[in-house]
Amino acid sequence: MFDLDRWQEIFNAIKQNKFRSILTAFGVFWAIFMLVVMTGSGNGLINGVTHGFKDFATNSAFMWANRTTVAYQGYDRGRQWNLTNADMQTITEEVPEIDVLSPRLQGWNLREGQNVVRGERAAAFNVMGDYPQYRKIDPCTMPWGRYINKEDIDLKRKVCIIGEKVYEVMFDEGEDPVGINIRINGVYFMVVGVFKSNNPNINIGSNKKETIYLPFTTMQQSFNYGDQVHFFGFTAKPGVNVQGLVDRIKPIVRKQHKISPEDEEAIGGFNVQSELQTMEYTFLGINILIWVVGIGTLIAGAVGVSNIMLVVVKERTKEIGIQRAIGARPALIVGQILTESVFLTTVAGFLGLAMGTLVLHLTDMAITAAQAQAPPDEMTFFMNPEVGLPLAISALIMLILVGLFAGFIPAMKAVKIKPIEALHHE
Repeated sequence: MFDLDRWQEIFNAIKQNKFRSILTAFGVFWAIFMLVVMTGSGNGLINGVTHGFKDFATNSAFMWANRTTVAYQGYDRGRQWNLTNADMQTITEEVPEIDVLSPRLQGWNLREGQNVVRGERAAAFNVMGDYPQYRKIDPCTMPWGRYINKEDIDLKRKVCIIGEKVYEVMFDEGEDPVGINIRINGVYFMVVGVFKSNNPNINIGSNKKETIYLPFTTMQQSFNYGDQVHFFGFTAKPGVNVQGLVDRIKPIVRKQHKISPEDEEAIGGFNVQSELQTMEYTFLGINILIWVVGIGTLIAGAVGVSNIMLVVVKERTKEIGIQRAIGARPALIVGQILTESVFLTTVAGFLGLAMGTLVLHLTDMAITAAQAQAPPDEMTFFMNPEVGLPLAISALIMLILVGLFAGFIPAMKAVKIKPIEALHHE
């Protein structure tokens, strides 16, 4: 490995056949370059998708009422029904594995015209009723004031918290909104906080930036919703499968509202845990495909290197015969061929690794600049394309293995050359 004469011979051979050496190395360069770029792009996609719900409770699910699709106990199909406060109490009592349960109201009929007024300012925003527990499912920060609390629920206080967009429209920049009254569908509520979601890519029921949240009980009373619950979210205790809880909750709700056990459409739902698992499998499939394509391209490059090394061995047949005739051991001949092969693949591979990393870095800079110019509420599905140290180490190992593989067959052929035949080779 450290024989100076051997390296001089390798460099002389490369100089004498520059164009051939460049074409030989390009296959390996391109394979590593594509592997790095595709892997970084896959990581960028994963980072972008997961960034939007990084703090969202992954062990959560949501359920709501749909029209029935099966006639049952005297009720026709197509019946409209609603979840109720009693359902929430029953579910909490009969399914103790639930950690957090938070019913919600959605004011579809409240967003008519400019439903929110403050002085001379008026706009249309979503209105929802919530419990403090929902913050454990979908965490948020409070740039101003506080979140809805238990006292708001118990005393049915006419207070509200507002999203970022609501604040921008209804208040001046830098103005403290806490303690200011706004009118929502003719009813005055005092603003007690402004919230900013930690999970901007997930909107359950409405765009959070354009939503006003009222205490759940206050909204039921102020807007005559009675004991209705439009939908609810819940989380499972540690170690409990969310789908198992969904399967236990549905029969309870069906029994409460006389819904056929065979009616799968009457209760809608969204299992965050299952969706994330599906997403993880999708990302795993993408990564596997990337590595299959990358390794396949690398093998094709290695075959090219091996073919060229066979040509090199043929060209040096007489030289190898002379070396064998004066006592060169087979290990020396093998080492010489393998060293040249590993050297070519390693240099080409490191250039591909460096170029791929540079392309990803420039892409990241471009995306960052574009995001800085984009609207603040625009969703991001691609960010931080990157390759880590494990990939670099894996690439180094692969390069060495590819070099050995590419040089093995030519090296074995060189060893089999008989000195007397080599000396007569033209």
